[in-house]
This record gives sequence, structure tokens and C-alpha cells, in this order.
Amino acid sequence: MHVDIRIAANDLEKKDAFTVREIVFVDEQQVSIEDEHDEHDETATHIIGYVENEPLLAARLRFVEDYGKFERICVAKSHRGLSLGKQIIQHMEQVTKEAGFPKAKLNAQTHAVGFYQSLGYEVVSSEFMDAGIPHVTMIKPL
Repeated sequence: MHVDIRIAANDLEKKDAFTVREIVFVDEQQVSIEDEHDEHDETATHIIGYVENEPLLAARLRFVEDYGKFERICVAKSHRGLSLGKQIIQHMEQVTKEAGFPKAKLNAQTHAVGFYQSLGYEVVSSEFMDAGIPHVTMIKPL
């Protein structure tokens, strides 16, 4: 399966990223729209992934201190289990390395910890709640 993952370069691609995020986080996981969109959306780098021109993956990347902060990582339910999540993470890691940042940091929903560990991420926090969902912070040197 070919997936086209890229930085959202225009308003349509950014809107596509927001749409995927809203389907996964707001509709599926019942996160409030106010929690899903925040002040960082205006300045963050948005990542969008298309399969056969359909937007199905999204994420947000911010550069903070000495790391790339990976946020709002999601894959449409219909396409989970096809290694698309791995591909979007690898794309974000490449963008982060190219920008000169030596590590990646993310807050993972606890059900996804094993997935991130398989990609080399390590848990560095105790469990905490974010938008009513348990999370842990994870990091990876790049």
C-alpha cells in the first residue's frame, strides 16, 4: 500500500489533517473539540498522510527546547494495523533530524506504549491524564 506522507503545505492539506484528527480524537475517542485544537495549532508543523488521495493519517510536530515534540498522531480506524503509524513516526523523525534536533518526545496513550517501544521510545514519566485518557511521556534519541 502506497502512502504519501508530507508536511501540510497549504490550507487544504492542513484542513485534511484537522479532519483526520477530529474523526479519531473527537468522534472516536470522545475528546472535546476544545481539547483537540489548541493554541499550538497555529504555529505547529502539521503532517498529513494520504492513501489513494484520501487523508487517513495526521500528526502535529513542534520544536521545543532540544527536541521534536510529536503530537496528535493518528491513523483512521479503517487503516490501522497496516504499519501506517510506523511510517508517519519515521517521517516525523526524519523531519526532526533534518531540522537539527537530537531527540523526539511524545505523550503516548497508554494503550499505544508497546507500539512506541517497538520503535525505540522509552517511557520517562508516570501515568497521567490528558483529555480524560491515560498517557505517559516517552522519548527517543534520534
